[in-house]
Amino acid sequence: MGFLKRLLSSATPGQVEQTWRKTTHGARILVVDDSATIRAVLGRMLEVDGYEVERAADGESALEMARAEPPAMIFLDIVLPGMNGFAVLRALRHDPATQHVPIVMISGNQQATEQFYVQRFGADDFISKPFGQAEVARSIDRLVGFGRLSAREAAKVVSLPVSVPVETIPALLANASDEPALVTVPEMAA
Repeated sequence: MGFLKRLLSSATPGQVEQTWRKTTHGARILVVDDSATIRAVLGRMLEVDGYEVERAADGESALEMARAEPPAMIFLDIVLPGMNGFAVLRALRHDPATQHVPIVMISGNQQATEQFYVQRFGADDFISKPFGQAEVARSIDRLVGFGRLSAREAAKVVSLPVSVPVETIPALLANASDEPALVTVPEMAA
């Protein structure tokens, strides 16, 4: 149970929430792992941040999916049935259609040798299992910072007066601009 808690949240009580850069809202991300739990949890973490997630349980399926429609990025497990993650990484890096897709390798093996091989074969980042939302967000943030992923535009925030009638909200939002607007609020009946 502790494993799932660490996966779902790496924040500890009293920890200040960090703001991470994100890539484009709706970007397609491929999650490749033989564990249904990792695919589900990591996929959900990404979906909550506004990404479209595809999942593959093995290397062969991942290659087919990535070649058919290259995703914005890939989270790729090293230990997979059949073709392992290193072989998938090499194949993706040698294919002109996928050679520029950012790839984050994930593994439960704590050995530094895996991290060395990941870097040598051209992965963009490495995350050790178990990981939480912070590690995933940090990895995406680094890729955005390095220019490997495009940055998400900041959302436009619209402030509405507290006493605006509900029926006027759509019109106010439609006319929203970056400039602060003077809004007249009708008097409330006593």
